[in-house]
Amino acid sequence: MSNLRLIIEERARNIGNFLVGRLLPFSQQRTIGPFIYIDHMGPVALTEHEAFDVPPHPHIGLSTLTYLLEGEVMHRDSIGTEQRIRPGAVNWMTAGKGVVHSERSPGDLRGKPQRMHGLQIWVALPAHDEEIEPYFAHIPAEALPAWEEQGVHYRLIAGAFGNQKAGVPVHSRLYLVEIHCIEDAYLAPGDRLFGETGLYILEGQVQSDGEWFGPRQILIAQNPSLCGFRAKAGTKLYLLGGEPFEENRYIDWNFVSSRTARIDEARADWKAGRFPAIVGENDLIPMPERPRGFKWA
Repeated sequence: MSNLRLIIEERARNIGNFLVGRLLPFSQQRTIGPFIYIDHMGPVALTEHEAFDVPPHPHIGLSTLTYLLEGEVMHRDSIGTEQRIRPGAVNWMTAGKGVVHSERSPGDLRGKPQRMHGLQIWVALPAHDEEIEPYFAHIPAEALPAWEEQGVHYRLIAGAFGNQKAGVPVHSRLYLVEIHCIEDAYLAPGDRLFGETGLYILEGQVQSDGEWFGPRQILIAQNPSLCGFRAKAGTKLYLLGGEPFEENRYIDWNFVSSRTARIDEARADWKAGRFPAIVGENDLIPMPERPRGFKWA
């Protein structure tokens, strides 16, 4: 019997002045554990006339995780954070009851050619933490657990994996692991997985149940404890997942909540200018109208 339940391929989406590959949410798989949104941005080469700019926009009910592979981004938010993120580090912003942030090319890199590549991820908060005070955490690359097993390099980006634990202050049981196969390898991580599991192939090839799969796909396991696969040399992939929540999670624009009424309230607050501001930034992203016939998924 196959342990592969679903395959999700990247779909092109526009996030302003930047095209990304959208992985979650997906019509047949809204979440993977607490992971509710995953964008793969790039790789893209920006000319000296281009910059990465995501102006101020709001969030509630989630934590954002930014993980860069190439390039640099300046994060600024309404709680006073100004943090430059470089490849291999983790920016973790927990919105809770509401926060506003922007992400832009740093000032000293504007007017210069640059490459951008990375992952933008949202992790839904447990219902009892959805309205906590917002906060920000930055974990440098060298502070993340990293190790090697039989020619395979591992880096734990967030959560817990076996006896390893990352310093990211997560609010639920989850894992996000970067795996780089230096040579052909067979991996059987099932005894370290729990909840729901997805395997995102960034580069290279993976064989599961006798079939080979290539980049920019997420493979969803039927039973994480039975997860085992072959990977060719040079393959880079990400294991992600964790315990799903009992309550449904709703997503509308940049808002996540277990309650649709809370999202309606957040939409009204953004339109009315009631969210906190980022000092010195006024080019806010306007609230998009809901499409005709909008229904909660």
